[in-house]
Amino acid sequence: MLHELLLALLGYTGDLIVDEREQQDTLRINLSPDAPISEECFTFKLAPDISFIQPSERDAIERIIKLGFYYRELDRFATKSRNLSWIRSSNESPSSRTSELFKGKKEKQSVYRRAIANGIAEVLSVYRSAVLHIEQNLLSDSLPILATVTQGLNKFLVLLPPLYELILEIERDGYCGGRLLNLLHKRCHCGVPELQTCIQRLLWHGHQVMYNQLASWMIYGILHDQYGEFFISRLESRDAENDSPAEVVERLTSMSTNDASLTDWHSGFHISLDMLPEHIPMRVAESILFAGKAVRVLRNPSPAIRFQGAIAYQQMPRGSQRPQLSTSRIFFTKDSSSQNKSTGEELLPQSDADKIETMLQNLKESSEFHKRSFESAIDSIRVIAASHLWQLVVVRADLNGHLRALKDYFLLAKGDFFQSFLEESRQLMHLPPRLSTAEADLMIPFQLAAVKTIGDDDRYFSRVSLRMPSFGIPVKSSQVDLPKTKAYVDGDSSVQSETSLEVPLDGWDGIALEYSVDWPLQLFFTQEVLSKYRRIFQYLLRLKRTQMELEKSWASAMSQDHSDFAKHRNDSRSCLTSHQRRQHFRPMWRIREHMAFLIRNLQFYIQVDVIESQWNVLQSHIQNSHDFTELVSFHQEYLSALISQSFLDIGSVSRILDGIMKLCLQFCWKIENQESDEITVELEQISEEFNKKSNSLYTILRSTRLAGSQRAPFLRRFLLRLNFNSFFEATARGVLNVVRPRPTLAVLH
Repeated sequence: MLHELLLALLGYTGDLIVDEREQQDTLRINLSPDAPISEECFTFKLAPDISFIQPSERDAIERIIKLGFYYRELDRFATKSRNLSWIRSSNESPSSRTSELFKGKKEKQSVYRRAIANGIAEVLSVYRSAVLHIEQNLLSDSLPILATVTQGLNKFLVLLPPLYELILEIERDGYCGGRLLNLLHKRCHCGVPELQTCIQRLLWHGHQVMYNQLASWMIYGILHDQYGEFFISRLESRDAENDSPAEVVERLTSMSTNDASLTDWHSGFHISLDMLPEHIPMRVAESILFAGKAVRVLRNPSPAIRFQGAIAYQQMPRGSQRPQLSTSRIFFTKDSSSQNKSTGEELLPQSDADKIETMLQNLKESSEFHKRSFESAIDSIRVIAASHLWQLVVVRADLNGHLRALKDYFLLAKGDFFQSFLEESRQLMHLPPRLSTAEADLMIPFQLAAVKTIGDDDRYFSRVSLRMPSFGIPVKSSQVDLPKTKAYVDGDSSVQSETSLEVPLDGWDGIALEYSVDWPLQLFFTQEVLSKYRRIFQYLLRLKRTQMELEKSWASAMSQDHSDFAKHRNDSRSCLTSHQRRQHFRPMWRIREHMAFLIRNLQFYIQVDVIESQWNVLQSHIQNSHDFTELVSFHQEYLSALISQSFLDIGSVSRILDGIMKLCLQFCWKIENQESDEITVELEQISEEFNKKSNSLYTILRSTRLAGSQRAPFLRRFLLRLNFNSFFEATARGVLNVVRPRPTLAVLH
């Protein structure tokens, strides 16, 4: 009887202790390891025809043989989960397995579940040892008693039932990966010390898999996640899912190292929230994602990176720089495989890789998961990866030089170049752009300006190219940022109604710059970043063009006036006519001065108070920071500040400024024809509209909503310059209160 009981405790029933499910022949119960776990509890019972056992003994035996049922179900779960036969052959792609997994296979493949099964097998081995020890005690005892069995297995009555409930929930809900770790972490919080220790051991086994995946990802940049259980996952494109294996191989072969690296960095990997354990904060998961991507970049550099680092700090002979650049680049890429390997070792030294491995190994060997230690280790690893990526981008790739080049050309810091370009292209821009040749037409004055102002020592100018987008279609990668332009076809422009409230931008306002960026600077200068630079450039170029046209109109008019005076100074009648003509247009010149005053102050505010001050802040951050992620954040703040303090993010202000610049250009072009009375009427209408818009601009800029924003410090200086003699304040108040007509012809003192 005692041996029957001991066998039942190990899951083997017989004549005295039976499994009720085995008695139901109609159910045809399959008790193979692949069969599902039984949800019907306590099917082990004493045979009902046993009459020599007392009721109290029957109750004690049936209470203790429940452990046999729990043991058998746990052992079947462990055997099934640890069975390696479900691992497919190596010639089957992981993507096909993943697709089968999501098509609803009943048995999901899971490395994490296998790890938990290893922990359950440990518990069952302790249980078997306890049963063996009880058997030895019973055999050595001359008078074996049932109490020996119950006393030796009492502690398992606390462990096995909760473990059985755990595997039932795992089987029923299909837990795997991070979701399985979440389940175990929640069950760790209980009031039974023995059970808590047991669940913590199971969680330890699950964390071993996670640490192995972390080591693969953060040491080698390899995502080893065959069944989609890690919280870092690759973002596959939808098109790739329908491609044949041959098409996939062809696409990967045609993709260059740079393309693959950039795709992986920007959109190749993401955090899978479904598999992210709740005891790992999102901030830490983002650090893990960044560190792995950084290691991938450092271990798989572009073949040209060593050469780029070389040219960043050596001064090439004047006039021979560009030919040397192309020749050396071609020569270097001949033996890319060996150079990549050696360069990758330089970018991420083995000593630092060993440090990362040591920190992860220490976490792995800890018997418990300590959140604070885990976060500290991940932060340290992120700092190592970020510092080496900083070294790659800032030092080897000469980030600061490219930032200065973007400031020179996109933020118009090279004022002499753009002044020359606008002067060379002034006559061209007085005509509507032609759809087919607009970009080619602009290249001539662009190159002439470069010859006059750009020296051979400026090795960044070759990266700048002028683009004229198709009218109505913005420059690539900045569709939401560029203003909509008016359509022109082969020199014929549609006529804009003067009564329209929204003044359309001139066709040439679509001029944009492109900047060629090599690896690894694409990690820093994304298309979104370059799009913001283009947006600011177009705004600044319109502003400079407007300012130049106002100056040219004044110079042209004064030259004509002096010529008339010199020609007719001896003729009293002609001199009187010239004087009357001068008096007739005096109000228009006052309005021109108002326009020039506003444009000059706005230009000074943006170039000095905004761009230069924010540039100094960015340079200070670059000098004090050795972390790539911090640099990215600082640069984003820099661009956001430029856009914000230039009012490009305020639709109402931006539209008013565009309208003012458009009115100024119309004024300059119409004033060239001063003989017609109709032109005089149109100039008066433009003057009236300009006064309205300038007063509206001043009213909005001095509003309380802008006074408390980050624009406030320099905005107050700009308003002080505009309103130094209270002219704007008086006219704006008059417009708002409608007390008196606006003094359109007042003179600024």
